[in-house]
Amino acid sequence: MGTRYLLALCLILLVLGFEVQGTSTLPQDEAAGPTLFAQMQESILSYWDSAKTAAQDLYRKTYLPSMDEKIRDVYSQSTAAMTTYTGIFTDQLLSMLRGEE
Repeated sequence: MGTRYLLALCLILLVLGFEVQGTSTLPQDEAAGPTLFAQMQESILSYWDSAKTAAQDLYRKTYLPSMDEKIRDVYSQSTAAMTTYTGIFTDQLLSMLRGEE
């Protein structure tokens, strides 16, 4: 199962859980114990929090300021180049649409 599908499934389950939790009006004797869905939701949320914490810790451990500067420099150069080429493309397209004058 792809990562996108797993993420989509988790998001759907969370939305359904919040929807059920928000609209449920169970009698008091049935609401005494946690339901299976509530337990699953709590388990998924705890796994999500632990994975998020692990990813943040990994990012903090592997953070390199020099690499961050290189990434920012490459981004700024690529956006400058894209701006230039987009301007050229727009000029060519407009001249083709206007025809020869």
